[in-house]
Amino acid sequence: MRRTNPGVLIVAAVLGTGVGFLIDQMLTAGGRPTFTPHVTLPILLVLLGAVVVVLAIPIRRATRSALATPINPFRALRIAILAKASSIVGAAMTGIALGLVLFIATRPVQPSLGSMATTIATIVCGVVLIAASLVAEHMCTIRKDDDDNADGPDEPPTTISASN
Repeated sequence: MRRTNPGVLIVAAVLGTGVGFLIDQMLTAGGRPTFTPHVTLPILLVLLGAVVVVLAIPIRRATRSALATPINPFRALRIAILAKASSIVGAAMTGIALGLVLFIATRPVQPSLGSMATTIATIVCGVVLIAASLVAEHMCTIRKDDDDNADGPDEPPTTISASN
């Protein structure tokens, strides 16, 4: 498995920004109030980041301890995939909240502080989720074994010669 590419996170954030901006644009075009994230969304983003890191800690301890304890590679892979997915979700949520802020900032009317506070908290907590997920993904890397040679066994390669 490859580590999360920063380009993927940037694309998720940019797409999220467009979605957030369009949501508010469509709502105001229909005569409805703008979208404001619920207060629990930033809390859930931080809790998700904490859970991902807590799940990755046993993998880190097992791979870095002096006593080589056996690790279930499928468990490490599952946690690494969860961390990767969480970082993409964090980037998308950060982008959506950023799009909401951009839409509100382009309006001539001053927004209420309450609506801006939860949106800005969502941006900050989305960034926290991205950071926690990338740390957890790093914690789930397992050192290569000696027998994980890409070239094959230590035997010299056999050559086949054509005889006339």
